[in-house]
Amino acid sequence: MAIVGGISLLLVVAAFLVYPLYRYFKLWQLVNRIPGPVALPFIGNALQFERDGQAFFVQILKWVDDYRDTRVFRIWIGPKPVIFVYRADAAECIFNSSKHITKAFVYDFLHPWLGTGLLTSTGDKWKSRRRLLTPTFHFKILNDFVGVFNEHSSVLVTKLNNYAGKEEFNVFPLITHCVLDIICETAMGIKTNAQVDCDSDYVQAVSGMSTVLQDRMKSPWFWPDTFYNLTEDGKKHGKFLQILHKMTNKVIKDRSAELSKHLASQGQTVTEDTEMTTIGGRKHLAFLDMLLYMHEADPEFTFTDIREEVDTFLFEGHDTTAAALTWATYLIASHPEVQERIFEELDGIFGDSNRPVTMDDLKEMKYLDNTIKESLRMYPSVPIFARQLDEDVTLAGFKIPSEANILVAPYALHRDEKYFPNPEVFDPDRFSSSRSKHRHPYAYVPFSAGLRNCIGQKFALYEEKVVLSSIFRKFKIETAMRREDLKPTGEIILRPLNGINIKLSLRN
Repeated sequence: MAIVGGISLLLVVAAFLVYPLYRYFKLWQLVNRIPGPVALPFIGNALQFERDGQAFFVQILKWVDDYRDTRVFRIWIGPKPVIFVYRADAAECIFNSSKHITKAFVYDFLHPWLGTGLLTSTGDKWKSRRRLLTPTFHFKILNDFVGVFNEHSSVLVTKLNNYAGKEEFNVFPLITHCVLDIICETAMGIKTNAQVDCDSDYVQAVSGMSTVLQDRMKSPWFWPDTFYNLTEDGKKHGKFLQILHKMTNKVIKDRSAELSKHLASQGQTVTEDTEMTTIGGRKHLAFLDMLLYMHEADPEFTFTDIREEVDTFLFEGHDTTAAALTWATYLIASHPEVQERIFEELDGIFGDSNRPVTMDDLKEMKYLDNTIKESLRMYPSVPIFARQLDEDVTLAGFKIPSEANILVAPYALHRDEKYFPNPEVFDPDRFSSSRSKHRHPYAYVPFSAGLRNCIGQKFALYEEKVVLSSIFRKFKIETAMRREDLKPTGEIILRPLNGINIKLSLRN
């Protein structure tokens, strides 16, 4: 009996070991029918990856070029198969699907910071959150935010004025701090004064977190938490996380107490139909205020849920917009004919006045709108979107198993000559109605597409219009940087490696 028992135990253990290995090698055989660089079992291509963010981005683009005719290629990040997609017709079955809405495994590394909020959740939770949060980006609320955009853009213009008529300087940090001021006030209702206090712990933590996350995502040996937490990057991650959550938790606690006091003084009970009003003498509701009203109406929407969404809004609305504004500033500065048309449009709207921008003004900025869109085509803030397949699909003639992750690469997709002839030429008129109306719906996806498109894209575009119009109403900008000097670094966000150097002169 003992022998039989021992044999049975060995068979059970073998089944647990052999079956996963069998499944893995079947997956390995299937995925490797797709062209891609030579990979090793279990390790994949991880040892081939360039460690430097800019060099890694160049490496990905080289592979795109090597396999452009196949419309897809594959790499392995450790044991995880990843299929890159960079043609509109190949991306269509992902964006056009109601099934493939689960984010890829790399988003799991955002969970310690963002939890499972709108960006990282899936299934019923994501659907519920999307439905819940959509009203918070209603036109009326966005209209209230324009005042915040104006206020901090004015601070930026004042700081830029100190550089007018002087030597060139890197504008990226100034724009980044302006955007951080905007996002903190619109998201949490607080003034971080990042444009004044550039060295605050919170400012440094927001910047540092995305850098360590990107390196972890492409390094399978850093995936286990137990090991990662002992590394230098793991310790930095823990420090950044503590700073970020401490800030958000304090603001949520303080604002919640303020709202409860306000409701008690009014003898008011919040329901789903309650009209939200500002509290504490503020001029507008912050994103956090709206979430707190939701909590009052439905306590099952907890403080943890609130923190997830506030942190997500800060993450998605900070670096992305700062990068977009910086790329747009460079492209406008390096194309004087585009800059002149922007001057003409803005002068037609504002004349010689210094009045703030209104929502009606934003509607009139049609050429500036096209310029921003063309900037996002050439330098999309998010260079890669990643999804986990929920079922097998066929892409570009290849069977892709459900265990695979799909990475859509907008930077490459936006350079498809079929839809954008001479793709390296900066031409805002590509987005005139006559030239864009028949374009493939997934040829241009700076804010992703389909069901999981960016809920805050109107917020971002309005913000960019206010900031850029504020700058170009006052300044003429030049740059001596050539395109090859930019060195785009494709981490989580597409940034210029060494910033953007510009030279300012007053228009009047």
